[in-house]
Amino acid sequence: TGDGVVPQIGERHLTAGSLTARFAADEWGLTFEEGGRVVTSSIPRSIAHVTGPDGEAYVHEQLTLEVGESVYGLGEQFGPFVKNGQPVEIWNEDGGTCSDLAYKNVPFYLSSRGYGVFVDDPGRVSFEVASEVVSRVQFSVPREELSYMVIAGPTPKDVLGRYTALTGRPPAVPAWSYGTWLSTSFTTNYDEETVLSFVDGMLERNLPLSVFHFDCFWMRGFHWSDFVWDPDTFPDPEGLIAKLHERGLKVCAWINPYIAQQGYMFDEGMERGFLVKRPDGSVWQWDMWQSGMALVDFTNPEATEWYVEKLRALLGQGVDCFKTDFGERIPTDVVYHDGADPERMHNYYTHLYNKAVFDLLVEERGEGEAVLFARSATAGGQQYPVHWGGDNESTYVSMAETLRGGLSLAASGFGYWSHDIGGFEGTPDPTVFKRWSAFGLLSSHSRFHGSGSYRVPWAFDDEAVEVVRTFSHLKARLMPYLAAAQRDVVERGIPMMRPMVLEFPEDRTAQLVDTLYMLGPDILVAPVFSESGEVAVYIPEGTWTDLVTGGQVTGPRWVTETRDVMSLPLYVRPGAVIPWGGREDRPDYDYREGLTLRAFGVTEGATVEVPRGTTVGGGVVVVDVVTEGGLRATVRGTGEAIEIEDVGGAK
Repeated sequence: TGDGVVPQIGERHLTAGSLTARFAADEWGLTFEEGGRVVTSSIPRSIAHVTGPDGEAYVHEQLTLEVGESVYGLGEQFGPFVKNGQPVEIWNEDGGTCSDLAYKNVPFYLSSRGYGVFVDDPGRVSFEVASEVVSRVQFSVPREELSYMVIAGPTPKDVLGRYTALTGRPPAVPAWSYGTWLSTSFTTNYDEETVLSFVDGMLERNLPLSVFHFDCFWMRGFHWSDFVWDPDTFPDPEGLIAKLHERGLKVCAWINPYIAQQGYMFDEGMERGFLVKRPDGSVWQWDMWQSGMALVDFTNPEATEWYVEKLRALLGQGVDCFKTDFGERIPTDVVYHDGADPERMHNYYTHLYNKAVFDLLVEERGEGEAVLFARSATAGGQQYPVHWGGDNESTYVSMAETLRGGLSLAASGFGYWSHDIGGFEGTPDPTVFKRWSAFGLLSSHSRFHGSGSYRVPWAFDDEAVEVVRTFSHLKARLMPYLAAAQRDVVERGIPMMRPMVLEFPEDRTAQLVDTLYMLGPDILVAPVFSESGEVAVYIPEGTWTDLVTGGQVTGPRWVTETRDVMSLPLYVRPGAVIPWGGREDRPDYDYREGLTLRAFGVTEGATVEVPRGTTVGGGVVVVDVVTEGGLRATVRGTGEAIEIEDVGGAK
């Protein structure tokens, strides 16, 4: 007022959907309520502007945690799945899978109490999750303003649905992308003879193969990236690609956003102003992998078009998709074409990079046929799938940390995920390779790739070939089920590989588990992380049935099993109906042909829900069902609900 007296505002509130935010001006606090309960609150005076000793300004906020509340997400973090007790820096780094550095940092966390928090800032965000103060989550940004959103549930799935509606839903990916991807690895020697020997070796051994990936050295050394095939190694790339297509394969090529000084694109980009610059106007360069590498400036529309036109030429040669590697080591001492803040661009750069390549694939191949193999991401990156877990080691420990990263990424809104089967660095022990193959072939996407050694199964032993064959065939049979799960990804933002808490949010044990997951809504997968084959499995409530053996276990309880390399715990939820495909040699086929519905824990006369997508084109599904209890039945129906009628009694 004019006399300098500040008027009392009192309480104010704002309601959006089921969530109400109440502001108490006298205490400067916010309370967030849903359905009559407080989900979290900003305690009085917890939001603050702070000036550090170096003069840099920060704004921070603290939100409360209840007793027993767990926090998940924040991107692909490889530490414990439950983030309580951890500081997390939202700052993309190329750090492997064994530390607190991450390729995919997302300023969003999901609570076991059925709400989420998204800090709407593309730059550095510092989280203290029940660490600096154990009853609070603190987050801060190094600038003068802070914007965040509290997202209502009431279930974790509801939260992810709303979060992905806000930041972008993952699109559908092609059915062939669910098949096996194979490369000749990173630094290993390879040429046309090697490539075809690997591909033919897979086919001769009845090992389904969908994609062959050409890693870095399809280009000449010290020319990354100029998108020119090495003429000494691959003198006829179009001919080789045609041979791979004739064998029924798709072709993937490795790319990155850096432009080597020795490549012809460096001079082009420099002359046309398409490369990120230093403050003095010179081209920013560094010597990390190759001398004098520059960086494409994707804030410049003309530079983006220049880059994607180079890729379009590769698509014209027959390449089907790209592995968009790197994108994490983005400098901050630079100037962008559009004047963007370089600190905010550090994380956001990968979004522009992957978007440019994905949009090209949509344009050239069509919606539903575009797919990447991307390493870096930030909020919204789920719109440009698929992502893989980066540079892991060839050990059981790294296999487990890889899974934790995938579960955290799933809790951050990413619908699909993959990893290098057997580990990237080093050469796995044959048993590690076999155990990892089972896990990898029961992930949404499956790739055999390494650094300095090959990952074809016969490089290990004959049993490894049998393991890969068994689980490749199993995944192909599960494709109608996975296709139905993909609809949940696309329409609801629910990931294909689900942390247990998503399916069992009220189960206090499921809230904490990070060594197993649900593949879709109904199949529990427990990878084996030991040489002995001993594995601890948490079974939620009800009687669960082993998909392969038919054995049953009743929960809720932990069970310890010992599995040979040909199996792993794979349990089906009570009352589930699993669409079982008619082919085992490829993932992309007409799922109506030879379809069987396998019912688990279903009794005579029961009405069950068939996974969405099982009925194709609105036609009538008429198939035989053999329940695990021995009841033979016929299923007749349209839509999502069908009735099982007794047609012969017990066998």
